[in-house]
Amino acid sequence: MLIRAIDAINQDEQHVPGRPKSLEPGFSTLSVHAGEQRQKPINSITDPIVCASTYTFQDTQAVIDYIEQDQDRGEYGRYGNPGEQVVERKLAALEGAEEAILYSSGMAAMVGLLTAKLSAGDEVIFFDECYHRSRQFCTQHLSRFGVVTRTVKTGDYRAMEAAINSNTKMLISESPTNPHLSIVDLEQFAAIGKRHRVDTLIDATLATPFNVRPIEFGVDFVMHSATKYFGGHNDLLAGVVAGSKQKLAEVRDLRGILGSVNSAHNVYLLERGLKTFELRMQRHNENGQRVAEFLENHPAVSRVLYPGLRSHRDHQLAQQTMRGFGGLITFELDQADWRQTAQVVDRVQVARIAPSLGGVESLIEQPLVMSYYHYPPAERAKFGISDNMIRLACGIENSQDLIDDLAQALARVDRT
Repeated sequence: MLIRAIDAINQDEQHVPGRPKSLEPGFSTLSVHAGEQRQKPINSITDPIVCASTYTFQDTQAVIDYIEQDQDRGEYGRYGNPGEQVVERKLAALEGAEEAILYSSGMAAMVGLLTAKLSAGDEVIFFDECYHRSRQFCTQHLSRFGVVTRTVKTGDYRAMEAAINSNTKMLISESPTNPHLSIVDLEQFAAIGKRHRVDTLIDATLATPFNVRPIEFGVDFVMHSATKYFGGHNDLLAGVVAGSKQKLAEVRDLRGILGSVNSAHNVYLLERGLKTFELRMQRHNENGQRVAEFLENHPAVSRVLYPGLRSHRDHQLAQQTMRGFGGLITFELDQADWRQTAQVVDRVQVARIAPSLGGVESLIEQPLVMSYYHYPPAERAKFGISDNMIRLACGIENSQDLIDDLAQALARVDRT
């Protein structure tokens, strides 16, 4: 039965809401095998790296057959790669979606989806806690083409529904949000969209499908920066959008025009990273929870934002909808200015100072410096970015080592 279930997934019969769990392989089994042929070309256990920019035809009739029969084969590298197709099927299976489209980065995935779905005069509605580059693309660039972006307070579903009008085409949120880790009620979010016949998009990069599958709650599109937990090793850039084949058809067509594709070697690295996806997520979840609990009880820390803590405003919703809470933690120091906060970041020895998250190495940053340095104080305050805020992305190191390292860094804060 297990082999038949994997074969069904590999033949594009992906999980849909309501399928009995007994008919679906375990998460790690999907991570390893979904999307792949059981017996591969040249009989290798791994999928080969196909370094081809174009694909040949035997004769003119073969070209005609390809066009008329809509054959599933390569034509030109901008439209896809055999390895890419394997990874797309694997990601669709993990997400419980019919289709997944791979992009060269997470932002390329966001840009590709919105560009395909929106036209002049259309409107989108964001919850206000979101990745600043996603917001920037909409407010500074889509606006140049006549698309209007409206923003409402995260978690205010009445305000979101009230903002919908006849021009609204998409509702957008992250869950958890970055860097505040707020959790969206996905069922309620999706229901608003369905009532008004408006598409819904969740950026679930921080959760991953291991912790939550938004499509199972009725969300139309799920996107990820696959650079993060999917790749898992801080060595590639990629993005993905998942959803129904029907809704993604025009998105895939536009990607073929824009050319936001990954290299064959990058796709290989992503597939290899996905093989250990569940194992890594288990450690990320464990480290995130343990480190967050330590920070919450430390006298130098005034606030910890982590949905696995009872003090988090969305803790109950997170418990009801998520398997785990990931490795990202945001915390604020007690009575510290930005320089004292920088001292803590600089004294940490295990985590490296860098943007991003989701890799095996822990990363730490001060959002004020890393992402909002050129924003005026009033605008930073508007987005909830305080001078004493630190964002820690726990890797897969031993949690006690992360705790001990944070303890020494926090103990040495210069309060003069």
